[in-house]
Amino acid sequence: MSGTWRRGWIIAAFAVALAALMALHAYVPNGVRNLGSLLETFLPWLGLPIPILAGLAIYRRSAPAGIAVLLPIVVWLGLFGEIVLPAKGGGSHDLRVVSNNVLAANEDPAATSRALIAADPDVIGLQEIPAGAVSAYEDALASAYRYHVVRGTVGLWSRYPIADSSAVDLRLGWDRALRAEVRAPAGTVAVYVAHMPSVRVDVDQGFTADQRDDSAEALGEALADEEIPRVVLLADLNGSVYDRALSPITAQLESAQAAAGNGFGFSWPAGFPLARIDHVLIRGVTAANAWVLPADGSDHRPVAADLRLS
Repeated sequence: MSGTWRRGWIIAAFAVALAALMALHAYVPNGVRNLGSLLETFLPWLGLPIPILAGLAIYRRSAPAGIAVLLPIVVWLGLFGEIVLPAKGGGSHDLRVVSNNVLAANEDPAATSRALIAADPDVIGLQEIPAGAVSAYEDALASAYRYHVVRGTVGLWSRYPIADSSAVDLRLGWDRALRAEVRAPAGTVAVYVAHMPSVRVDVDQGFTADQRDDSAEALGEALADEEIPRVVLLADLNGSVYDRALSPITAQLESAQAAAGNGFGFSWPAGFPLARIDHVLIRGVTAANAWVLPADGSDHRPVAADLRLS
């Protein structure tokens, strides 16, 4: 056996293990500290070791390692290749939407509001609005948006009339989601604004997400009962679309970012985004474009999408 075949078996083993972890992520159990959901929140980052392993295979001039590194490359592209492809979406749009968790401790709601208005959306969904700051957002957005509704810590602002608004029960005992009908010129849209309960990662309890997961089931039930064919969800889900625990929502709706955006569109934390936990999810409409806006004073970056209703 030549030297190129004798070297690099440890590198090859790591490459195979990485490929298996990505391919079989759905089998990582959630029963142990919700490790499956934690892994799936940051799933795209499992591609980060691939160039390191490839570099080591080249350095070691190892045939087994070089072949094995192809496995995680193929798996990663199978999972995310379509998302990172350019030239998705396109065409005209009837409705521009923005979603932003504005941060309860935001010290300048007016500046955040001006940044959102500058993106020229027709509809804005805000999450994590403290009771004491509702009037500040109302005042700052009033000049651009004639219609608005606030339920608990979430709010919806629109250039077009809002009808039949109501809170959506997330089984929390207080309001963190709403539903409203936006009467856009191209047709009526059922717009949901939601903020799933926060998750935590700590040594003692691992990834604590049970309350979020229960709320996801509740929101999924509301979406399943929705009678209007055009649906838009503007939400901080505190999880990615790959997280199995959010499947009651994500199985019913399509990600505008995945359909028409460039790349993953990470939104949190604002300073150096590592995950996309803020979403524009749709049903019965087409995404023409999707993108992430610059940081605006919150710890989440706003996410935006141009939608075609007809």
